[in-house]
Amino acid sequence: MDYREIYEKWCTDPFFSEETKQELKALEGNEAEIQDRFYCPLTFGTGGLRGILGAGINRMNIYTVRQATQGLANYILSMNGQEKGVAIAYDSRQMSPEFAQEAALCLNANGIRAYLFESLRPTPELSFAVRHLGCMAGIVLTASHNPREYNGYKVYWEDGAQILPPHDQKILEEVKKVSDFSKIHMMNRQEAAQKGLYRIIGSEIDDRYMEQLKEQSIHPEIIQEVAKDIKIVYTPLHGTGNLPVRRVLQELGFTQVYVVPEQESPDGTFPTVAYPNPEDPNAWKLALDLAKKVDADLVLATDPDADRLGCYAKDRKSGEYISFTGNMSGVLIAEYLLREQARMQTLPENPALVETIVTTDMAKAVAKEYGAALIEVLTGFKYIGEQIRLFEENQTYHYVFGMEESYGCLAGTYARDKDACVAVMLLCEVAAYEKKQGKTLWDAILELYHKYGFYKEGLASLTLKGIDGAKQIQERIRLMRENPPKALGGHRVLAIRDYQADRRENMQTGEVTKTGLPASNVLYYELEDNAWCCVRPSGTEPKIKYYFGVKGDSLTDAETKLERLKKDLLKE
Repeated sequence: MDYREIYEKWCTDPFFSEETKQELKALEGNEAEIQDRFYCPLTFGTGGLRGILGAGINRMNIYTVRQATQGLANYILSMNGQEKGVAIAYDSRQMSPEFAQEAALCLNANGIRAYLFESLRPTPELSFAVRHLGCMAGIVLTASHNPREYNGYKVYWEDGAQILPPHDQKILEEVKKVSDFSKIHMMNRQEAAQKGLYRIIGSEIDDRYMEQLKEQSIHPEIIQEVAKDIKIVYTPLHGTGNLPVRRVLQELGFTQVYVVPEQESPDGTFPTVAYPNPEDPNAWKLALDLAKKVDADLVLATDPDADRLGCYAKDRKSGEYISFTGNMSGVLIAEYLLREQARMQTLPENPALVETIVTTDMAKAVAKEYGAALIEVLTGFKYIGEQIRLFEENQTYHYVFGMEESYGCLAGTYARDKDACVAVMLLCEVAAYEKKQGKTLWDAILELYHKYGFYKEGLASLTLKGIDGAKQIQERIRLMRENPPKALGGHRVLAIRDYQADRRENMQTGEVTKTGLPASNVLYYELEDNAWCCVRPSGTEPKIKYYFGVKGDSLTDAETKLERLKKDLLKE
């Protein structure tokens, strides 16, 4: 059927609710909107199933959630994993609790046990719960840092990481087979509970999760010594981070934690921010206002599902609060963990840092300094989680830390996804360590620049919505692939990596080798003078993303080089 026929079916089929029909009938005359809602189903990207809330096969609603869950259930049954069950968590977004309930009851109707959290929880706690409970899979209802009109459905496998090949494609194939929504199995909650299929979980998992977070601390004694002198402003941005972040900081001994009152309560409409993302400077206004009022040392924000952490730190000289990128906060934690474990002789044998290909090259220098391996993976923290599993299975490396430029990192192996709760804890510990030396986090990052070089990175995105936008994104990348540049930002292109073709070409010698990573529609340019850039379509939003990085002789030099590279990349 074409999109019009599917639309008409949704408007007339008795299976769909009257509320759904009324929403769709109100679109008559808006052909572009009807086409966008029905031209294709939602598909799994780097963040799983994600889309705008509303009726239609290309929207997040109870029917597409049931469809995805039925496909997942079919795959679990084919793997004989029904006895292990599925853990389910949800965040503060609109419809997240309802979607979680629908998913649980669909699983139950297929004979699969569901462990549903009693209330909203961070995504990394779901990752932890999957392995703690010995589940076959996990589901979290969240759209992470997307705008308020979005929601999403992330699937995790039994290793606690987001689904990877071959599971992702096989689950998608099963979802595609579920073409008749009326044939999806559902069960009422009372019956499911009586059969022992519907189980509520909560505080016991919280306690075990907290224990694992605190085990990542290197110097709890330093926190006890100076924590009373550190002022921390924190905002959960109306999301799930409020309770776990405050709890772990309190249990470690931090006493001066100020939570932004207007953003403390969970609220899926995000009334104080248009875009609940720590990467967006506009999301910080209330937190920075409070920081100035209480004279805070650092300011922290987590996204709605508490897997990303943003940070501002005070510059003692100017008195201003300086924004830290995910690269900056990540390398601060990485340096701290490796340096202090090396000094205390607790660094494991064959230590490894893992980062994505678009993360700062400073991580390579940090790893080299302490004799750690540096493993690069594709964009998406699921690939970092995969490395943890491979290290354990192959007994090659011991995972110490993983990071990505988009404000995500993980210390320890209790979870297999990025965790803003452990990032808050460790960044506050680094601040305590520096405070004891009479320094700030800004002083600490300046020391790293002087030690390793002035690395600077940037990200630019071009949003192209709808069916035409998707085509334009693919066309832009196709043109770059077929017409490779010889120079970018004044830097010669030394090599081009085409991850879709698994091909790296040395532009000086013509030598062609493999990238060694899975196929992905990504182009990466190695440039002279330690510069680089990367282009890829977003896996969760209708965007094309441009990542780029340089190394300068000073902060000013690095900023100048970065701006020049950015302008060259974005020119028409």
